Amino acid sequence: MKNAGFWLCCGLVVAGLGLLSGCSKKADEGKPISEVKAEAEQMDVDALRAQAVAFKDSILAKQKDLEKINEQLKQIPVTELLGEKAKTLKTEVETVTKSLSALKERFDVYVGKLKEKKGDLSGLDIKL
Repeated sequence: MKNAGFWLCCGLVVAGLGLLSGCSKKADEGKPISEVKAEAEQMDVDALRAQAVAFKDSILAKQKDLEKINEQLKQIPVTELLGEKAKTLKTEVETVTKSLSALKERFDVYVGKLKEKKGDLSGLDIKL
């Protein structure tokens, strides 16, 4: 009987963690804009701000990634700019740039709705 109680407790903990992880604010750049807009319509000011902050954090991280890749590109000698390493880095730049664009588009939806609802916009400015 003690064993059954233990497993029941473990099951409840796992279920609880699953619910909590589902509630976390994550910047999903792949979510369709129509879905983002529909969700934003239903959110309160706190939820909108939390999503905007999550997207801002992701955007800033991607910007750092882009800076690192560009630094690597600058280190490549001119004679090797057509080589495989340069091509790979340029492809990475394109991928990160597309990702940044998608994140920014979704970020703008949440910030726009937050502004519409007269929420706190402080600290949400991003320089691209």
